[in-house]
Parts: sequence; structure tokens; C-alpha cells
Amino acid sequence: MGYLLTIDAGTGSGRAVIFDEKGNQLGLGQEEWSHLGEEGVAGAMNFDYVGGWELICRCVQKALNEAKICGSDISAITSTSMREGIVLYDKEGKEIWAVANVDSRAGVEVAFLKKEFAGVEEEFYARSGQTFALGALPRLLWLKNNRPSLYEKAAHLTMIDSWILQKLSGVFASDPSNAGTTGIFDLSKRTWAKEMAARVGIKEDIFPAIFEPGKIVGEVTKKAANECGLKEGTPVVMGGGDVQMGSAGLGIVNKNECAILGGTFWQQVVNIEDGTVDPAMNLRINPHVIRGLSQAEGITFFAGMVMRWFRDTLAKTERDEAIKGGIDPYAYLEKLALGVPAGSYGILPIFSDSMKYGRWIHAAPSFLNLPFDENRMSTAALFRSLEENAAIVSAINLEAIKKFSDASPEYIVFAGGAAKGFLWPQILSDVTGIPVKTPVVKEATSLGAAFAAGAGVGIYSSIEEAAKSLVKWDREFVPNSINREIYDELKQNWQKAYEKMLLLLDEGVTTPMWKAPGL
Repeated sequence: MGYLLTIDAGTGSGRAVIFDEKGNQLGLGQEEWSHLGEEGVAGAMNFDYVGGWELICRCVQKALNEAKICGSDISAITSTSMREGIVLYDKEGKEIWAVANVDSRAGVEVAFLKKEFAGVEEEFYARSGQTFALGALPRLLWLKNNRPSLYEKAAHLTMIDSWILQKLSGVFASDPSNAGTTGIFDLSKRTWAKEMAARVGIKEDIFPAIFEPGKIVGEVTKKAANECGLKEGTPVVMGGGDVQMGSAGLGIVNKNECAILGGTFWQQVVNIEDGTVDPAMNLRINPHVIRGLSQAEGITFFAGMVMRWFRDTLAKTERDEAIKGGIDPYAYLEKLALGVPAGSYGILPIFSDSMKYGRWIHAAPSFLNLPFDENRMSTAALFRSLEENAAIVSAINLEAIKKFSDASPEYIVFAGGAAKGFLWPQILSDVTGIPVKTPVVKEATSLGAAFAAGAGVGIYSSIEEAAKSLVKWDREFVPNSINREIYDELKQNWQKAYEKMLLLLDEGVTTPMWKAPGL
């Protein structure tokens, strides 16, 4: 039996995961990392490519040890990563500058592009499905304006997942699913739109060859083998962006299929035809790892982070009680929340807005409609209201996707940390009115990448074939029609309230939870 290695460069950690051919996880090495600020540069989040590579090599060795195999047992290696992060290299192939996905230094450049190239963002969005908010163009322009010597040296660009592949094989390459998040890309043709860079005065000769996920890029070099404990000559296979690979790992490989990935951010993704974009420019559109498909994506900001904040502040007593009793704090809070009726007594949490990609800003965090009643004003009620709020934002985003794409998913696949509970999946089904399925493997990104690695060396005929045959289901939740009526009214009230909260931002009364660069 062959073994497949996925290297995953996430926002908060790097890890290496080993699977067998049946998709069983056998070994894991994981270490947290942090991104580096830069003195005098607001919003800077540099990616540490020196320390990061050393960390990844340690993770590979840990995964091999846990799986009780040798590097020579690995049949193929691939990678996945946070999207939007980029790495630049000089002509000798040495890294010279890199930023993580959360880097927001280029606010001035976003504003400049919007003003000096009026209408170009809309024109580029029609081809790429991306706005300037998280794209590479403003960041490259920042480098040109502020670090001109580095900019002049730049000869190659990769995304962070393909940086891993370059470290392994020495080959500069990228794939549509992650390269597409630069905004310098054509959704229909699934290749770079280099003329976009030239249009705004950015180099157009730094972009690497595009490989589809599941295609062999090269082989592990002797240097990389020595550093990571791998075998020289092992096939290195193109992977892709974390959300799209996670979709493959959840079996979301056909048109109209839908997943909600419930982590720090929640992503609502629906598979649509290549080249389809949102006329309102509210939704982000990304190339899928499956050829012929794009993904419409809504993002709920900080849903998981808000829950962690709530657990560690307002629910600290309940958290400590749960830990003392050997119970997961979230499971304990969900049990308490079962005693709260649907609608949480009308409490309206104001945190993430629904997706408005063209003007991406979130109101000041708050709770509205807090009842002065000791039987209703409880930790459990606040906790349930937060779960309902994340589901409401997801439902609004899915409705927006349906409006321009006519996509009507038969079910939602719910995965990530939020899907481990017993209440949140049911709330999601009740709010959306759509059945919800949770998979056996809920942390699916590395698994989806392993499907690509296996497809590259012929273990699977394709990523789609692997997904259809290996993804297994754990539980299914069906909508409660009575609760659905309650949530429809709650959703309407929440939308009206959020609009009023945004007006307070515009008037300078409150400060945003988050806003896109350039706003």
C-alpha cells in the first residue's frame, strides 16, 4: 500500500499529514506559527519563509514517526495552504519577500487603484471574480512604492502552497484555485491574466506556469530530501487552496453542491459553472480544484474567533465548570443552550455582516435586545444567539449565490470545528431550510489534497473519483419547519438592525470590527 503526504500551511499553523490509499489518517505533525509584523508598517503580516520551512520539515518528520513509516514509503507529496499569501523570489530562486493572507498593509494602494483606475476593479472582477481587497496587485504596488530595491529583484511569484512545492522540487508553479485569489487571473481560461498587472504598472513576467491540481510538478530534490527526511525522486504533485481542497475532501465536486466550512472564518461555497460572476459584486468567485467548476464564496468573519472570545470571557464560569468535569466547554455550552427556545428571545448579535465584497466592512461588535429578565438573560441564551447568528449570515450568503447562479443545493455539507457539535448543525438546517450532513472526517483540507496527490500518481483516476468513493457521512439533520418560521423573522430583523449599525459607522459614532484595505 502507498502512502500520501499533504503539507498544509494554514493561517495559524503548519502541518504534515500522512494518509493511506483509503483516506485513513495515519500520522500528523503540527506546530503553530505566527506571522511577522514590520516596524512602521501598519497591517503588515510577513510570512516567515525561513522559520516556516524549518517548521514544516519538523512536521514531516513527526508525521513519519507517528505513522511508523519511512520517507521512502511515501508515494506522492502535495501541498495546500491559506489563500492570497504570496512569495517573491530573485532570479536565482531565493525568497526575498512574502506576506500571509491576513496582510493588510496596502490600504493606500487599494484607494489609489480605485481612484486612478476608475472602473478597473469592476472590469477585473468580471474576469477574475476578485476585488482589490485581498488581491496581489495592491500588495505588489506597495512593494514597488515602498521597497523598490526588492521589487526590482523580484523574478518569480508563487502562492504559499506552491512555495512548499518549490522548496521540495525546485520548480516554480501554481494552480488555478490559489492563483485565482490574486485577482490577476481569468476564471474561464484558468490561467494568469498578466495584462491586468501591466495595466496598473506591475511586472507581468513573474508569474509561473499553471498546473491543474493532481498533475505532477517535479520530484523531491536531494537537498529537500535531506532537510525533511524524504526520499529523493518522490513525485511532487500540484495541490491547491485550502477551501477548495477542503471542498474536495468533503465530496463537493459536482455543480450545485454546497459546503459550509466552520472554522475561525466560515466559508459558504457553492459549485457553479466556470466564468460565472455576481453582477452585484457582493460574492467572491474562485476557481475550484475541479476543472470546469468555479466556486461562489461567502465569508462570515470571525465566527469561530467570536465563539472562542465568548467562551473565555462571558462564559468563563461555564468553561471552567466544563473543564473541571472533563467535558469540552463548547459541548457543555450547547447542552445548556438546548434549554433556550429557537430565536434566543430575540437577541441580535452584531458581528460579521453578510458578504458585500465591493464594500467589505463590519459593524461594531455588540448584542442587541438583551432582555432584563434573569430567566432569559443567560449565558446559554447569548451562546445560542451566536450560533443562530452565524447560521443566519450563512443563509443570507447562500441566498445571494442562488440569486445570480440559480444554484439550489439539495443539502449542505457542514465541516470544521463548528460541525462537531450537536446543536449548531441543527440550527444551520433550521435557518436555511436545507438538510445538513456532517462527514466522518471533518478536517477535510488535508484529505482533499491527498486525493490530488493520489490522482497524480495513479492511485485514483481523478480527484472526483477519490472524493466520491472515500468521503463518508456521520450524521444528517433535517429542517424543523416551526423553527424555520421563527428564524425567517429573526433574519429579517437582524438585516434591518445591521443596516442601522452600519449607519453609525458612517457617522463616526462607532468603529468597525474589520474593514477591507482602502475603505
